[in-house]
Amino acid sequence: MSYLAPSEFVTKMVDAGESKVFMATRDTLIRAYMAGAILALAAVFAVAVSQQTGYPIIGAILFPVGFCMLYLLGFDLLTGVFVLSPLALIDKRPGVTLGGVLKNWGLVFTGNLAGAVTVAFMMSIVFTNGFSTEPNAVGKVIAGIGEARTLGYKEYGAAGMLTLFIRGVLCNWMVSTGVVGAMISTSVGGKVIAMWMPIMVFFAMTFEHSVVNMFLFPSALIMGGNFSIMDYIVWNELPTVVGNLIGGLAFTGLTLYSTHLRTGAKKKAFPRAA
Repeated sequence: MSYLAPSEFVTKMVDAGESKVFMATRDTLIRAYMAGAILALAAVFAVAVSQQTGYPIIGAILFPVGFCMLYLLGFDLLTGVFVLSPLALIDKRPGVTLGGVLKNWGLVFTGNLAGAVTVAFMMSIVFTNGFSTEPNAVGKVIAGIGEARTLGYKEYGAAGMLTLFIRGVLCNWMVSTGVVGAMISTSVGGKVIAMWMPIMVFFAMTFEHSVVNMFLFPSALIMGGNFSIMDYIVWNELPTVVGNLIGGLAFTGLTLYSTHLRTGAKKKAFPRAA
């Protein structure tokens, strides 16, 4: 069968988390770099389609193509390892330590950032004809996103920070569900459909994804966005990373693990009275 039962795919989640903790540093960095780069290209694609058609929902419908590509190729996003690696620690897999999990997160963050920034520079060249002209229409949209989703939150102070954090939580609730979707089927078609649905929801709702933002905000800064690197770090990336961690682990990883792999004691059946 192409569909795996929940207990089976949750076991695969824990196995995957263990594998990522023990993966060689070079492989972790390469896979994270490529994941960040491909997701960045998908973000450009979605923004371009939205700008060209005037219908953002079309961009949201098409954005998951990048997510599906990178997971079918075996690459890793920070939002995915936030969910998978800790499960191996919680499951007490031999040799898995908190230090190993944190190292995995750090390496994937570094690789994702490098890949996303690489594409940010490359697309900025495309948008500005080698920095010889003003950004084209798509470049201007991306620069506007950078300002709206840093200074826009900053304007509201603590309330803005809370909103940003919650949008990060909701984002990785959906994105990590897409990561799990890659494991619930043994066919390519089944994997793609299962991944596509939650990723489309996250993008359509404009939730905050730490890796997508690693592309959007450096791109905006390169093309003259009216905000600073510190604005980006404090008023977007850091709260988004924390929200992504909590959202993915709490609402996807731990819930699936606790109810499908470490299930509660079943109630005893009592015979009915005559």
